[in-house]
Amino acid sequence: MNFLEQMKNRYTVKKYNPQGKVTEQQVAELKQILNLSPSSINSQPWNFIFVNDPELKQQLGDKSYFNKEKVLESNYIIVFQVIKDIENFEKQIEENLPEGAVNYYRTMVKPKGEEAVKSWLRHQVYLSLGVLLSACAAMGIDSTPMEGIEPDGYDAVLNNEKYETLFAVAIGERDETDANQPKFNPKKRLNAEKVIVEA
Repeated sequence: MNFLEQMKNRYTVKKYNPQGKVTEQQVAELKQILNLSPSSINSQPWNFIFVNDPELKQQLGDKSYFNKEKVLESNYIIVFQVIKDIENFEKQIEENLPEGAVNYYRTMVKPKGEEAVKSWLRHQVYLSLGVLLSACAAMGIDSTPMEGIEPDGYDAVLNNEKYETLFAVAIGERDETDANQPKFNPKKRLNAEKVIVEA
């Protein structure tokens, strides 16, 4: 199956098979793929936390509103976090990036102010979400991106001092009865002519 067909089959899973299994090899590949995610100036202001411990999943599930069942029944929850402190971020890029990249940040991003910098950092993390969802589709892993969580609650559970939660993704194997599957609930998208424009 080519990538276009895989993307046609990909959808947001609403019900997981608790007996489904994402292999250790697949998880190792997803970790490497996330580590290769693109970001502006290669800024990488993120952490990706892979959670499969049942007790931790239960605690995160309690902070996941209507997504609780997905958290509990999927194989893994991947929590996407962004660096909290701008000074820590600046230290990181000064230690790891070439002078030109650091200068771009100093002249084009930082002068816009703290809120704009934080927004820019969050945007970088969202780029990695697209990479993960595409990788899952290509690997035949089902997934559910979830903004319907309590980020502060996740932070309290995970206690990752330098980073804060933005969103999470459940991965695993769909339940055969999941009503959101394309065969039961066909995908609805705007006509390509409305969103794909040639100039």
